[in-house]
Amino acid sequence: MITALSGETSRLRATVDFVRQQDTATLLPLLLPGLDGPELRSVVERCAFSHAALLVFPPDEAALTAMLADCGLVLDAPARPSVVVRDRLAVRHKRSAAQLDVGVLRPAVACLDGARRMVELFTLAVPPGSDLAGVAAHERERQHEAHVAFEVGEADPLVLRGLCATFGRYGATPDGGGYNPHENGTVFYFGAPAEAKAGYRRVELYVPGDHRDVLADHLDEHRRRQPAESLLHLLTGAWTTQALAAFARLGVAEALSGERSVDVSELARDTGVLAPNLTTLLRYLTMLGVVSEDRAGFRLTDTGALLRKDAEGSMRALALMYGGPFYESFAGLEHTVRTGQVAFEQRFGENHFDHFARDPRLADLFDRSMAAGSRMFDPLPAHPVLQAAAEGATVVDVAGGNGELLGRILSAHPRLRGFLLERPHTVEAARRLLGAAGHTDRCAFRAGDFADVPAGGDVYVLSRVLHDWDDDRCREILRHCARAMGESADLLVVERVLPDDGSASLATAWDLHMMCNVGGRERRADHYARLFADAGLTLVDRTPLPLDGSVLHVRRGTPVDTGSRS
Repeated sequence: MITALSGETSRLRATVDFVRQQDTATLLPLLLPGLDGPELRSVVERCAFSHAALLVFPPDEAALTAMLADCGLVLDAPARPSVVVRDRLAVRHKRSAAQLDVGVLRPAVACLDGARRMVELFTLAVPPGSDLAGVAAHERERQHEAHVAFEVGEADPLVLRGLCATFGRYGATPDGGGYNPHENGTVFYFGAPAEAKAGYRRVELYVPGDHRDVLADHLDEHRRRQPAESLLHLLTGAWTTQALAAFARLGVAEALSGERSVDVSELARDTGVLAPNLTTLLRYLTMLGVVSEDRAGFRLTDTGALLRKDAEGSMRALALMYGGPFYESFAGLEHTVRTGQVAFEQRFGENHFDHFARDPRLADLFDRSMAAGSRMFDPLPAHPVLQAAAEGATVVDVAGGNGELLGRILSAHPRLRGFLLERPHTVEAARRLLGAAGHTDRCAFRAGDFADVPAGGDVYVLSRVLHDWDDDRCREILRHCARAMGESADLLVVERVLPDDGSASLATAWDLHMMCNVGGRERRADHYARLFADAGLTLVDRTPLPLDGSVLHVRRGTPVDTGSRS
């Protein structure tokens, strides 16, 4: 044991000496050969060498204290749990994370340039005879967790993405990372290029705060470099859908409301489920960022809070719809691709509009799930067409669902009037929603079909309607709108538009969904322009919306040029 402890102390002392002698401007070119000049200065301005890290395996707390003293290190804070290293060890050695009590200490080091940096010391106690001895031997030899780290000074996502891109240009490769809720910090790991001369094979970028949105892209790139892991993540996508749907159905999000963490036994009692099984579900959702875990239990993240019934912008209905009827029908995707028959119709014997209309519960769920994507509408009331509409002008929302979008427009523009056309049962839901918002006195309602589009409106809206139908039906719908529109009327079409260049987009995912479940499709802007032209309409402009949406501004007349402006 004395020999092993001596070896650990020597490793720690070498790390302390390295930290003492380095600074940011000299270390970066050693790690990223070729980085120099203005680009080096730019990186130095945005991040600073903060520490070198080492994983050690003292037999107990007393031995760890002796190691620190031998290296002249003084602690000013107790050890915290290290979630990222714990999880990496668990995966690497096929162990349960619960078996690996990894802590992290950060004693300060006085450096030759006058700065105070740190040694980041990960600790895993391995008493004599422990079954973790093999883990310790492997890690000492391979030094997987040894790395040098730079802390990002400005927690701006654009700066963070720029730094990641710069590291990549100079040969660093994504090598994992994670968010540590215990200290509210996000870690990005890179493998150093083969030409690096610093003696470390791994580099860390650390940024305070929760930056899991940027981290997701970094981890995706890491997985792309490991095909088997990447494929497994793709194959388990169905598990994620059902985990989110189960979480919503069981009311766990409501039981977790509030600021405090809740113990699993209390959650299980409140929701009427089995505590061990709920723990398994919640740990999976922790990995997805839906909940977070600490010593007191679990709590909702901002993402998870959107699965509460009463949350502003709640997406609970969408989780239930995608984890319910649409989940069932997606099992028939192969049939749709093979035959062209809509999988939903094969599964349920009728199209989804008729199927939902027969069941009031499903009809209500569908309408609420459509409203769950309402963040797409946020900028729409500020569209120039609506801003310029005259006093008393009428906005006609064709197939306007439960009135969510029309209500937003009327709230933003008290001078405007509204008209909502929908199926009978949905009109009543819209009447209630718009009435609760105080808009009933300046809004008319009509139960009907597309042939019933009222004439005399000033602005017509088709929101997420055309993607439900094939081209022939779209032309028919657009002709109904064109006949109702006066010469000076405008039409605003809200859809997800397929990118021209094949870049990643939610529209591409929804194109698959529409084909399988609805019998519709997403389209490119030039495709929409041709459909408009066939109905005697012209695509004037295109404006981006959140969630990869677009608003297509359309007017009457024959187009001169069917191109659109992004």
